[in-house]
Amino acid sequence: MTTDVPQKLDNRSLFIGFFQIGIVGFGGVLAIARRAVVEERKWLTATEFSELFSLCQFMPGANITNFAFAFGARHGGLRGAAAAVSGLLAAPLVIVLVMGALFQQYANVPLVQHSVRGMAAAAAGLIAATAIKMAQPSVKQLWSVVVLAAAVGLVVGFHLSLPVTMLVLLPVSVALAWRP
Repeated sequence: MTTDVPQKLDNRSLFIGFFQIGIVGFGGVLAIARRAVVEERKWLTATEFSELFSLCQFMPGANITNFAFAFGARHGGLRGAAAAVSGLLAAPLVIVLVMGALFQQYANVPLVQHSVRGMAAAAAGLIAATAIKMAQPSVKQLWSVVVLAAAVGLVVGFHLSLPVTMLVLLPVSVALAWRP
């Protein structure tokens, strides 16, 4: 962890921090989480965030929820994990329930259909921008650029799932990182 962060965050701080991420990051939580955790609160460095988030991709479930759980557990054990995950999911849960009820009523309205398509395009752009930001700390050497390109090629070109791609590239990455 960074030196500016207290050794352990209390459960209230975890809940509030992840609640704020959840409420403003609806539909694009990863970008908001990275900015909040790395740039605003300085709870982690960019490298620490990328490493922890990468580890969370191996766990089943939503990656950002896994991140909140792992980060919360690091600071407050099971209670810290519960505080972070509860904070992250509280507002979106209410919003999804309300929007789901409204969408059921108005799904056939053309304006609603166009709005949903526009939100999907914006979310895709947000994901792409976040991926670029997250890759930057990792691509300091040529071999890491090659591994990144291979990962994109395997996922986009060969339609491999992310876990399979990670399993394929893990030994290559380790071998390249540890070479003299």
